[in-house]
Amino acid sequence: MRRLILFISAVSYFIIVNGDTFKAILYSGWIDCDHNKNLDYGVSEVQVFLYDFKNNFNISYPLESAVEGITMNYNLDFTRKVILFVPGYKSHISKNTEELVRQTFKDVPDSYLFIVDHSIYTSARGGIFKSYERSVTYVYYIGKAIGKFLAGLRQYGIPSKNIHCIGHSLGSQMLGYAGTTYTDITKEKISRITGIDPAGPCFSNGFIDDQIRSGVGEYVEVYHCNAGGLGTTSVLADTDFFFNKKGKKQPPCHEGIIPGKGESDAAKCSHKACVRYYMLSVHQPTWYLAWKCDSYDDFTEGRCAANEVTLAGYYNPGNATGVFYVSTETYGVF
Repeated sequence: MRRLILFISAVSYFIIVNGDTFKAILYSGWIDCDHNKNLDYGVSEVQVFLYDFKNNFNISYPLESAVEGITMNYNLDFTRKVILFVPGYKSHISKNTEELVRQTFKDVPDSYLFIVDHSIYTSARGGIFKSYERSVTYVYYIGKAIGKFLAGLRQYGIPSKNIHCIGHSLGSQMLGYAGTTYTDITKEKISRITGIDPAGPCFSNGFIDDQIRSGVGEYVEVYHCNAGGLGTTSVLADTDFFFNKKGKKQPPCHEGIIPGKGESDAAKCSHKACVRYYMLSVHQPTWYLAWKCDSYDDFTEGRCAANEVTLAGYYNPGNATGVFYVSTETYGVF
């Protein structure tokens, strides 16, 4: 048995290996990080919402029965792109992040938007520490259910090449399991998986099989905005993009480096900025030029100006691999 004891502050991670569960500090309290995959937890109350903006139609079903429900009541167009968004901890279908996603993709042609609502298992019910512990335990089971749902769409006729999954925070980590489950069932891979600041507490520097990572989809990209805080420090994907100050702090969010003096608000500010950046890129195709670079210091000092350049965000062509750095200073997105 492996045991992983993990100490997390808003700015750093420390790790000791000795078993199969995690211990972590989330701001100022200990949490148990249990990635046990043998608990057989049910996730029957996870909901998925389908939006067909072209036809002004939307419908929701429990995730486990959604394929049957949707296909019996609606004729899906197999040529359209499927965009599935999985939010993070303390999310809900009626919150601002989900509304931002709806508003962002409502004008994207030839696509369906699906949003997963797993809030019944990942809300703040019971307090921040206990609820985060519970949420981490459910990541594997929700992720598998998402993979089975997508595999059902594939079996109905939606091609793998048309599926793009986007996750934020815990939702990003769920997509690691969704991708592997999808492949186990279909023997194919989801075309593109995007992790927006994947959750760090209980995952950063942890076991790779518990995280979103290269290989769980045909192309996997990860965006870092609060690395070492609420976001992971791990380089995980085919392409990892680090935004602004080492992928840790986003303007105008404050540093939050004094214990007990606003680390939570500082981390949330940068963590949420990542979603905003990505959603802005959907309608700003030429924004967010990214340079391949060995370090943030090299990037800021101009030593990577002649290196490989690609686009970060929705229009990332997916043909560049490695670590890239992005500055948003010239885009007026603050």
